[in-house]
Amino acid sequence: MPPQATFVTKLKVQLKLAIARLRMVQQRDEQLGKTHRRAMAQLLETGKVDSATIRVENIIRSDIASELHEMLELYCELLLARAGLLEGPVCDPGLEEAIKSILYAAPKTEIKELGTVRVLLGDKYGKEFVMQAMDNSDGKVNEKVVQKLSVEPPRKELVQGYLEEIAKAYGVNWPKRDKASPPPPMIDSDDDDDDDDKPSGAQAQKVPAEQQPTAAAERKLSKGEEELSRATPPRGLGGPRSPLTVTPPRMTTDNVHPRVKLGSMELKPNKKMEEATGKREPEGAVPDISDLERRFAALKKR
Repeated sequence: MPPQATFVTKLKVQLKLAIARLRMVQQRDEQLGKTHRRAMAQLLETGKVDSATIRVENIIRSDIASELHEMLELYCELLLARAGLLEGPVCDPGLEEAIKSILYAAPKTEIKELGTVRVLLGDKYGKEFVMQAMDNSDGKVNEKVVQKLSVEPPRKELVQGYLEEIAKAYGVNWPKRDKASPPPPMIDSDDDDDDDDKPSGAQAQKVPAEQQPTAAAERKLSKGEEELSRATPPRGLGGPRSPLTVTPPRMTTDNVHPRVKLGSMELKPNKKMEEATGKREPEGAVPDISDLERRFAALKKR
């Protein structure tokens, strides 16, 4: 007769199954979320704001569930990595938050494998321990787990932020923004004003002949401009590059408008990201070759 599997062995098997199931559900919800976001963008584009405002709550609820599943996955991985600490008769203090959070959340999720893990943990630590976790009487359950399992409707600010980010991601002009009007055309000044600004008659000063550009200098300047136009720009001319790659944070229900920050300074997107989103080039960026040619031509006219 084969030896009976121990508690730790059974729990490790169920934890691995739960982790696989949680990852699969997160991938499924991510794909469905893209489809639903595209539908919300179409509603905003057609002006059906009220319908989009109501339906976007389903997307928010799905994102909250995905964030909860991600936290439970991390807790399962923690228990799997510290399975040796589960052999004792008393719950280890370092694992109490993970165990009680799983006991609290397992009945409220669709993951059946978590229910099996909950049964094994309940048999191990007793009914009183399970009831303490379900009531969260000692406050050991993670606060975010409790918050994400609440049935309260999403805040208006969260709904508004979701709609704005969805519209931004799909290039929808919402909320409606007035297009920037072009600057007024420059009005040429009168001849009298020109006469007042420019010296005339005896006051006009002639440029000495030795200071006037010669024909050879003009040809040399023109030749340098042609060589500049044919030159191949350096590889790093498109914009400053850093050896560090920063991945922008993804949007979550706790951070609807994610921003990349380094200390107190917000990191700006690079030139390619600016061109993709149609934004203005950030200050301090290295100009491209066409910009250099324009500046060179302007200097020549002076």
